[in-house]
Amino acid sequence: MNPWNERFQGEDYVFGTEPNVFIADMHKRLALTGNALAIAEGEGRNAVFLAREGMNVTVWDYAESGLNKANKLAEASGVEIHTELVDLGEAQWAKEQWDEIICVFGHFPKELRTRTLEGVKTAVKPGGYFLTEVYSPYQIPYRSGGPQDPQYLYAPGDFLEAFADWRIVHFFMGEVVRQEGQGHQGLSHVIQFAGQKPSIQ
Repeated sequence: MNPWNERFQGEDYVFGTEPNVFIADMHKRLALTGNALAIAEGEGRNAVFLAREGMNVTVWDYAESGLNKANKLAEASGVEIHTELVDLGEAQWAKEQWDEIICVFGHFPKELRTRTLEGVKTAVKPGGYFLTEVYSPYQIPYRSGGPQDPQYLYAPGDFLEAFADWRIVHFFMGEVVRQEGQGHQGLSHVIQFAGQKPSIQ
């Protein structure tokens, strides 16, 4: 069985129902509008936040149980989201489709990580944004969440090189405290990135 599908089977929301603090703050600061894609979104907490903010939101995840809980959370919150069962290894990235793409603690092997970031670059509209918070390689000894295999963790160059031709609105690597359900608890070492695709290609 898909391990994430199994992990999301329970009634409780593994990472809580509130959005990631960085995503919420940055989205509001940028006053983004339009359509958004949340990739590797799990149980939908960030997608529901975006929908509450007036975005037209699509959720990609490869855990059907997570998508079911995302829809349940959206219904309880009085908003609508569109969920799609998507394995990022087989994802089809339509060109210039999204005003905003977010990824919160979506960790993948290096090859898939590279392909996913290239997909994001393709799929964001000119003038649109990519927002993400993920764990850095320094996270492992903190044991407050995330994979313990370093190949799944992000280095600054993953973003600074892949998005070198974008406007970097925000970049941070360092310690933050996260209280997100039972899955992310306590002091953590993260990378935050917010980039804007150039309006003229």
